[in-house]
Amino acid sequence: MMADRAQIAAIPPQRGKDAFFFAKHPVIGIFRVFRPLTVFTVWMRRLDQLLANLGYCSRREARGWIQDGRVSVRGVIVDDFGAKAADADVLVDGEPLDHPGGLLLLLNKPTGLVCSHDEREGPSVYGLLPERWRRRNPQVTSIGRLDKDTSGLLLLTDQTELVHRLTSPKHKVPKIYRATLSRDLSSNLIQIFASGTLVLKDEKTPCAPAELRIAAAREAEVTLTEGRYHQVRRMFASQGNEVLALHRTMFGHLQLNDLPAGQWRELPLDSFPTT
Repeated sequence: MMADRAQIAAIPPQRGKDAFFFAKHPVIGIFRVFRPLTVFTVWMRRLDQLLANLGYCSRREARGWIQDGRVSVRGVIVDDFGAKAADADVLVDGEPLDHPGGLLLLLNKPTGLVCSHDEREGPSVYGLLPERWRRRNPQVTSIGRLDKDTSGLLLLTDQTELVHRLTSPKHKVPKIYRATLSRDLSSNLIQIFASGTLVLKDEKTPCAPAELRIAAAREAEVTLTEGRYHQVRRMFASQGNEVLALHRTMFGHLQLNDLPAGQWRELPLDSFPTT
């Protein structure tokens, strides 16, 4: 069900605070000019839907919470679970709603965890999050994936549009990986990776140009602008080398810094503004 909208008109702060000003015309004389109003849109949602979508409880349980007096709107206890309100006006047990606008998290993913909601695939990164966040709708999901044996920077969000935008190849968001290899690296790989002609096994389209920096005999840093399945591992494998360890250090402009493995930090939702 689509949320209702309430429109609140605000006067731009020009020429004082008046909604109009006087002007003079050589023919008609003095007349009054009204300023255009800037209109802000506030989304209104049913209270039971709001609590369920934010992961507090099921929609049926939310109705019980509301009827028990646990929810207030603008300081007034409400008992109508069908009532609609703006997120900012709602308190649950006297506390503001938990991230009503959405979540964006930067996680330092440890190895041994998958980026899947399917419990059959084993322990996942979502098990690191509070239970309430795991019940949100839309669901918190990863922006791209790191396989079970890869560690490092992983973004998690419930913002569907952001997931699509940052994983779309056309946006070319750079991602940097640190790889440990089984064999010594040849400087010839720098040109091979950068050529834009490297075709992976069982694929027809060549990889986009990638930047390779050799840090040590068996240590390298790879910058990609696309995200194919196990891409870094398969690129090195195509040249007869095996990745023993892989760690993502950057996503776009974001870095892990000193964030411990298994921990996350919250990011502003506008960390990736549209251009």
